[in-house]
Amino acid sequence: MSKKKSKSFIGIDVSKQQLEVAGHESDYHFRCPNKASAFGKLIAELIALRPALIVLEATGGLERSVVSALQAVGLPVVVVNPRQVRDFAKALGQLAKTDRLDARVLAHFAAAIKPPLRSLKSKDEQELDALNGRRGQLIEILTDEKNRRASAATDSVRDQIKEHIDWLEKRIAELDQQLKALVQSSAPWQAKDQILQSVPGIGPVVSFSMIADLPELGTLNRQQISKLVGVAPLNRDSGQHRGTRHIYGGRARLRSVLYMAAITAARHNSVIKEFYQRLRANQKPFKVAITACMRKLLSIVNEMVRDSSCWKIKEAPVFA
Repeated sequence: MSKKKSKSFIGIDVSKQQLEVAGHESDYHFRCPNKASAFGKLIAELIALRPALIVLEATGGLERSVVSALQAVGLPVVVVNPRQVRDFAKALGQLAKTDRLDARVLAHFAAAIKPPLRSLKSKDEQELDALNGRRGQLIEILTDEKNRRASAATDSVRDQIKEHIDWLEKRIAELDQQLKALVQSSAPWQAKDQILQSVPGIGPVVSFSMIADLPELGTLNRQQISKLVGVAPLNRDSGQHRGTRHIYGGRARLRSVLYMAAITAARHNSVIKEFYQRLRANQKPFKVAITACMRKLLSIVNEMVRDSSCWKIKEAPVFA
């Protein structure tokens, strides 16, 4: 380990086995195991550095324990999207990749971008996020198994897959009950759930996903919430060229759930249905029309949560 210096911006590269720590514009470097018993030494190192900001990448959950430990002692830590960091590294011309270099890039990213801090998730929020994430995983496995069953070569294999499908459906039903009980245990979540499920096209799955994956709902304007989820069309213009606008980035897991909600709403929600049919009548492609419905539905529920107002068909245009 090199000599310590007080530096404002710190990057931590997270892997399954270890944590690589680096400072911005510094030769400071520290490494420790990625396990709770080593976090005390890491915290002592970081407190001595008096950092203005510590940045880590989201790594599929490997970062959660250390982030919770750092936040618990009041250190300014934020988890960022890996894609943003990769693009940042490319812009710097940093093509080589090692854990130590990645930590340095994260520290540089912290200094240059200064991503905003987010509040520490409560134990219930972490549990809701974990249960909702696990449900999404099981849904993916269930879909794959149903596809495999349809193309199974023999009856015995088909029967085995059917047994697994039944097991998965049972586990998903149990998770749904756990999610429902957890949401009902919190008065704010219960109120938000009631608002969301009052909207035609939004059921328990979409509601629980929004509560878990979009805590900002009701606190941002419609442009901000659309960009956050990833349903805002982004320009692709250069000089005289006017490119086709596309959605990009955002929260993919929530966006896939919102897509299914928009499909349902386009059939059963009079406001979204009329909007969808008008777009299709104007020769808009299906995906363009449904994406617009996703954005409109999101804007509606965002304002409903903001105003603590349940769905009322006569008032629906106000939320458009």
